[in-house]
Amino acid sequence: MAKKKTLFECQACGFQSPRWMGKCTSCNQWDTMVELTSEQIKFLQDTKSVISDTKQKAMPITQIKEDNITRFSSGSSELDLVLGGGIVPGSLTLIGGSPGIGKSTLLLKIAGNLAKLDKKILYVSGEESAGQIKLRANRLDANHDNLYLLSEINLTLIQSEINDSNYDFIVIDSIQTLYSDETPSSPGSVTQVRTITFELMRVAKSMHIPIFIIGHITKDGSIAGPRVLEHMVDTVLYFEGDSNSELRLLRGFKNRFGSTNEVGIFEMNASGLQDATSMAGRFFNKDKLQSGSALTVVMEGSRPIIIEVQALVSESYGHPKRSSTGFDNNRLTMILALLEKKLDLPLGTYDVFINVSGGIKINEPSADLAIIAAILSSYRDRELSAKTLFIGEVSLTGEVREVPMLSQRLKEVQTQGFKKAVIPNKPIDYTPIKCFIANEVSKIVDWM
Repeated sequence: MAKKKTLFECQACGFQSPRWMGKCTSCNQWDTMVELTSEQIKFLQDTKSVISDTKQKAMPITQIKEDNITRFSSGSSELDLVLGGGIVPGSLTLIGGSPGIGKSTLLLKIAGNLAKLDKKILYVSGEESAGQIKLRANRLDANHDNLYLLSEINLTLIQSEINDSNYDFIVIDSIQTLYSDETPSSPGSVTQVRTITFELMRVAKSMHIPIFIIGHITKDGSIAGPRVLEHMVDTVLYFEGDSNSELRLLRGFKNRFGSTNEVGIFEMNASGLQDATSMAGRFFNKDKLQSGSALTVVMEGSRPIIIEVQALVSESYGHPKRSSTGFDNNRLTMILALLEKKLDLPLGTYDVFINVSGGIKINEPSADLAIIAAILSSYRDRELSAKTLFIGEVSLTGEVREVPMLSQRLKEVQTQGFKKAVIPNKPIDYTPIKCFIANEVSKIVDWM
């Protein structure tokens, strides 16, 4: 009698093993190994045999013609900016974000914009009925005869609808709710997501149709399900921001057709997600700063944004706490240790809390100088000037180092009506405002 073949697969990363393991050796996750059924093993073997039959001959790269990438506008300048100039036909794009942040709202609005441009759109929803989507479309002004709704979770029926009609744009909401009859496992599993994503990718490439996929995220902020989903798609976008705030940030983490440096900023209102027209004064107090607040300029892609960082320093009655919102907590600990050594501040007996206004997350070290200014302002209970900004990276030696694109930052500072800026010791070509040089952390005390 032939020995029964067993195979275990990790539900987090898709790693396969002939025996069960408590901890996956690929992603180091516990209790994620699940035994595959005989039907699933047969499906994987059939897929590999089909792939192995298709052989291609290698060619010198100098003899290969490059693809001419064409784009068309989505009707949203912010989304076009993140995508690299517009939607690429035949691309597969994944959009993730926390519940209620506006993923479905944005894509339904985009679908309505494209439908008004005489493009045939298919919106597939596995979570909502067509009537529910119709209610949201009324609010978003997305009603058009070219926009078709399909409430279905069976991939075979969805493929049949796509093959029967000539669609120009497809939205899948969401990938975790779909299932394929060929793969006998629950929706959202590694095998299901891999199979469905492969089929959607085949449809997008063969029929030259751009497909946007909505993906749920886990509590740690990653796309729910296997990581193989992010590897297979062409573009990965994430929504950021507080769902209670009106501003949303759309950031690109992967883009095979453009850069991932740009960030789209949207504003949630009664008409849905709209492009934020102006960022002036959105993230700081224009009139007066309280003690513990300082201003700086961060770069979101190629866009400079003036933000306010806030610090609270209070006496500790036990173990001192260090907490930050929108700023790296490890970097905060480093800055506090630096201030204790260079400025002889007894911060080891104080609680320190940092907050970045507007829900923005600072991903660059250019705000170090502003963080230090806010901490000193709160510690001394002294207000800083609302017309002065602090720009600079601080090293472990106490040196204030240069930051990229300083000229663009200072141009934005001048546009917003600010008069002064504390910057690192760097020669620049464009100095529209009065600049003070602070090449060491100790120099910042002179401007307090």
